Amino acid sequence: MKYRIEWTYITKRKLETSLVSEYLSLKEAIVLAEDFTSTGRVKNLQFISEDEQSWNLKELKKFRDIVKDEPHDVVAFFDGGFQKTTGIAGFGAVIYYTQSGKRYRIRMNEKVDGIGSNNEAEYAAFAYLVTILEENGINKQKIQFYGDSQVVLKQLSGEWPCYEEEFNLWLDKIEQQLKKLKIMPSYESISRKENTEADKLATQAMEGIEISSKLIIDEEVEEDE
Repeated sequence: MKYRIEWTYITKRKLETSLVSEYLSLKEAIVLAEDFTSTGRVKNLQFISEDEQSWNLKELKKFRDIVKDEPHDVVAFFDGGFQKTTGIAGFGAVIYYTQSGKRYRIRMNEKVDGIGSNNEAEYAAFAYLVTILEENGINKQKIQFYGDSQVVLKQLSGEWPCYEEEFNLWLDKIEQQLKKLKIMPSYESISRKENTEADKLATQAMEGIEISSKLIIDEEVEEDE
């Protein structure tokens, strides 16, 4: 989640002007706001989060202390694979997040039957990814989702319509999952090469290789950079 600062600046001659910053990380917003207020020429300073909530400096600092020990700064990747000859599908999910100053990576996959096409496998893989987020207590925040299925991501964002009833059912399910978890999604389509981790996991799932791992990848993360 990012925040913009809105404040009134007062000059030495008592002229006033209203200013608004760009969206900043939680840490950046607090540091800059403290610097502004130290001049003694600021009034009506407030923060507006990306979900349009309003905070004062005391509230935001308290919130920072609360969330530092919860998963945050989350990015998530998904991929779905399908073998037409066998009817077997595979899902791959990779999640990166920060918690208590450490950067974690979750890698999981699943082999399933009953999927009808590669397109359906992509929708189902995204739903699988959201389920993993829920199981790991990742919720109530903005999350950046990446995948190489442009159709799924464009339809989830509302940019493209979906005319197939079977896919609309998946879209409805995913939207309900996100709403339940109070996740504000942001979607970005990437190339298959950029989605290598999730793609490999989906392929391994179809080959019967089960992956379920969670590890620390950086033990000295600078919070909210």
